[in-house]
Amino acid sequence: MHQSSEIMTPHSSARRQWIQAAAATVLATSMGAWAQAPARTLRIGHQKGVLSVLKSRGTLEKRLAPLNVSIKWTEFAAGPVQLEALNVGAIDFGDVGEAPPIFAQAAGAPLAYVAATVPRPAAEAVLVPKGSAVKTVADLRGKKIALNKGSNVHYFIVKLFEKAGLPYSDLNLVYLPPADARAAFEKGSVDAWVIWDPFLAAAEKTLEARVLADATGVVGNRGYYFSSLDYVAKNQDVLNLVIDEINRIDQWGAANKDAFGTELAGIWGLPKPVADASVGRQAFGTAPITKAILAEQQQIADTFFQLKLIPKKINLLEAAGAGIA
Repeated sequence: MHQSSEIMTPHSSARRQWIQAAAATVLATSMGAWAQAPARTLRIGHQKGVLSVLKSRGTLEKRLAPLNVSIKWTEFAAGPVQLEALNVGAIDFGDVGEAPPIFAQAAGAPLAYVAATVPRPAAEAVLVPKGSAVKTVADLRGKKIALNKGSNVHYFIVKLFEKAGLPYSDLNLVYLPPADARAAFEKGSVDAWVIWDPFLAAAEKTLEARVLADATGVVGNRGYYFSSLDYVAKNQDVLNLVIDEINRIDQWGAANKDAFGTELAGIWGLPKPVADASVGRQAFGTAPITKAILAEQQQIADTFFQLKLIPKKINLLEAAGAGIA
């Protein structure tokens, strides 16, 4: 997909430096001096995605053993609660969509962006029931739309309405986490549901939900890997290895989509056709945080401030962590 080349080409130099740093960490851990390393813990929060695969495979534990680092895993249903956990010091690392970090930083969370995925616009969409009379975005005016507040799809629906020439005041949002939103959608108590994969694929396959619009041409829908500013400052060696392992899974998944779908179906407890649909529209690739990527996030933050969804203006450069290209 063209998204991958879009991110790799402009920042190839930064990416090379990033990979070299990770390789240096790997080399250092193979020198045998790790026996005296103090014990550390990495507490990872994850959603249904690449980090779930990393947990299932157990490869990260082996990579971090020479550094005397143990891992504690916690699964979350969505990004906002994951970042709440970061804010109260309950996790050190996680994966999240575009919008939750904005809300978290505005709330004072000590957030640091560690890495980004390539854009994945096809992986989030507005769903309507199979027999719905809603045919266009304009038809959603005043209709009950379920979504997870402060998530990536929150920004998507704002920009989708904007693109259609509709004011934010025409949105009738019902804030529900994914499981509750699915139940409300299935019962017909909401008219539409804005959601991401694999929940999106599951609703398509098991509820015969219809995609009204995905995010293609509306928003980029990057994913982000985050930590806290304090953890980044003290544990860059650990984070380098984590991102290197994520990259390995990304590369393997891109080359082995059928097998990746089988693996994800088992981890998620979902039928293989659901996992295959999710993998089929996935864009693979991970890259270092750059000023250009943070500028994308700044646009989201400014939009949310203008809509009074966050209480204050924020500067994304304050969440740059160990430095950016």
